[in-house]
This record gives sequence, structure tokens and C-alpha cells, in this order.
Amino acid sequence: MSGDGHEGGTRSGGPVDAARSKVGDEGAAMETTERYVEIARAESERGELVLRERRDPCSGSVLELRANGVFVMDTLETSTERALASAALELVDDPRAVVVCGLGLGYTMHEVLADHRVERCAVVEIEEALVEWMRTGVVPHGPALLADGRVHLVVADVAVAFAEARPSSYDLVLLDVDNGPGYLVHDVNARLYDAPFLSAVRAALRPGGVLIVWSADRAPELEETLRGVFGNADARALDVLLQDRDEQYWLHVARVPSPA
Repeated sequence: MSGDGHEGGTRSGGPVDAARSKVGDEGAAMETTERYVEIARAESERGELVLRERRDPCSGSVLELRANGVFVMDTLETSTERALASAALELVDDPRAVVVCGLGLGYTMHEVLADHRVERCAVVEIEEALVEWMRTGVVPHGPALLADGRVHLVVADVAVAFAEARPSSYDLVLLDVDNGPGYLVHDVNARLYDAPFLSAVRAALRPGGVLIVWSADRAPELEETLRGVFGNADARALDVLLQDRDEQYWLHVARVPSPA
């Protein structure tokens, strides 16, 4: 975004990586049989963020992230984060500069960096505590992920970060701060699916650049808004194997037209 290291924390105006609600239901069901140890806790104007360790004989030690008591993600099931990144990268011929909106536990960023074409990956995260947990090793794999010289952490609200972004700077933007417009982690995030914010994203993309919005369900109103801003929109089903279950998510795709 307009400088190094602006955004960070919970995605955009609020959350942490996209909240995996279906997994969260299972996480709640396992509460009675698993042991939990709190690793770190932080408070902000958005509420409470908790990192805890989940222990059980089958999966061993698993880190789990919760926002305001709601399961967000863990280190056991990362297939959706990886699937988002790999599917998005397939849609861009030359993704030299990529923005990941939402740090989470770093798995979407990690998948982006596995693509040798990527020269720069800006990660926008609003929760400063989460960034520090990753940087300092509270999340054990965090320092190694952030050591990649292509990573630029932006600790800020994603809406502010894009408002300050240089025009035509990026090839791909991954918006994964909620489970889509129908499953907001914070009510204020509704603005991220409206025309003013999406117009700011469009301005930051180069010709041929692509915006991908992750969603648990297809979102027709978002498709119409994207079409109004970009002149095109496409909703693509993405099948993911999640804890031995077949699940379907949606990628809402919009592209800045290339010069004729």
C-alpha cells in the first residue's frame, strides 16, 4: 500500500483471516473432550483476540485463533486458505505484486509466496497484536514466514490502506477478511463490499489486475456491485476437502480491463 507496513491485524475494518464458520462449529463441539491452554490475549476497539493451544490425542498440539469468542482459524485445517491463494494465482498471468487482506496465521500469504512469479506480497492486517504474535514467535511458524524479503506487512484498516495506495501498483488482491458479505466478523466490514471501497481497490490494480473476494456463499449483490465498478464480475465455485468433508466456497472475481 502507499508505504511499507501499513495494514495488519484482523482483516480490514475488523477480523482476522476469514472466519471458517463451518470448522468453528466443529471446534465448539470438541470443547468437552479437548484441553485448551491460553497462549496470548489482546484487547482492541474491535474486542478480544485470543490465541490458544488445543491438545488432544488425535491431532496433537494445535493453535487456534478466536475473535470475540468466535472460532476464526487454526493450524490443523489450512486447506481453505491455501486453496484461495492457489486458485487466485491461476487467474493472473504475471502476479508480481500481490495484496493479501488479512494475515490470520499466515497460510494464505505462505501459499502466495510459494509462487516464484511473486516479487512482492503486501499483507494488510488491522490487529497489531496478531502481527506481533507472528513476528515474535508466539505463533512458532510466524518468524520464518515473515522472514521472506518479499513480505511487506501493513498494520492498518484495509479501507485506509487502499485509500492511500499508489494507483496501478498491484496485479492481484485477495480479500479474505470475513466469510463473505453474508458472514461479517464485524458489522463495519460491510463497507468492504460496497462500491466506494471496491473502487479504491480497482484504482490500485494495474491493467489486467484481478480482485478475488472469498465467500462462504454466492453473493449476487456483490456480483452486481463488482460489475458496476469493474465492468465485469464472475462467481466461481471452489470445492475444498475440509476435515474429510466436501465443502463448496465461492470466489467472486473482477478484473481491470487490459488495453486493447
